[in-house]
Amino acid sequence: MDQKIINLYDQYTHSQLNRKDFMKKLAILAGSTALALTILPMLENNYVAAADFNSDDIETENITYPGVEGEMKAVLARPKGKKKLGCVVVIHENRGLNPHIIDVTKRVAAEGFIALGVDALSPLGGTPADEDKGRELIGKLDPEKNLQNYLKALEYLRNRKDSNGKVGCVGFCWGGAMANKLAVNDPKLQAAVAYYGSQANVTDVPRIKASLMLHYGGLDERINAGIPNYEKALKENNIDYQLFIYDGVNHAFNNNTSPTRYNEAAAKLAWSRTIGLFKSKLV
Repeated sequence: MDQKIINLYDQYTHSQLNRKDFMKKLAILAGSTALALTILPMLENNYVAAADFNSDDIETENITYPGVEGEMKAVLARPKGKKKLGCVVVIHENRGLNPHIIDVTKRVAAEGFIALGVDALSPLGGTPADEDKGRELIGKLDPEKNLQNYLKALEYLRNRKDSNGKVGCVGFCWGGAMANKLAVNDPKLQAAVAYYGSQANVTDVPRIKASLMLHYGGLDERINAGIPNYEKALKENNIDYQLFIYDGVNHAFNNNTSPTRYNEAAAKLAWSRTIGLFKSKLV
């Protein structure tokens, strides 16, 4: 697919560009409204087409934990019959706790960790079925309260009886930015993995104590623009970090429900590196 079309969709999902204007621009790039309507399903997430992850070795439940203002909803997955495990908070993209992120949460658990997929939209009623509505609600979250709700998720995991006290996080897109923020704001965090997420402010880098792993798509110019200054600050402050840029792949390359952006080879390599970090820091 034309990279200009993928870039337009990326702009639409990460800005205030409304659906009507997005469709007008898509029709221009595609050549007609009819072709735009044909292309649209290939751009949007398709949860039905993507296989759900299932394992007989894990158990999954919906839980709540205390947030800043009321209960936070989350999906918790853990290996069966094991005690005192390392823990991972899974942070969703900018549309809420959708089936893909629940899937990722289960995959983390299958690797031997207690995994918690938090619904950041809990204060606004939870993640809606309509992704566009979810994207609108994300913009209505109070940034400081949202950060505190994720910090409370880390504490919730540390305090569980089946936790070994070691906690990490992994986030995607909006969640990747949050993973960087958690690394800045939680000095007890052992590991933070950010997939194509906005970087932390360079002035905050000295506060990072966690080991970082940063995954970027080579074609993701919007997010990648912040890499040089961030990496410079990480080096200057002797932060333990690993940074990987996957050539020829787009933003959201890990999302197997996004057919035009998913890249299986890059996703598998990034995942193996991510789990390797968690096994070295949280076990």
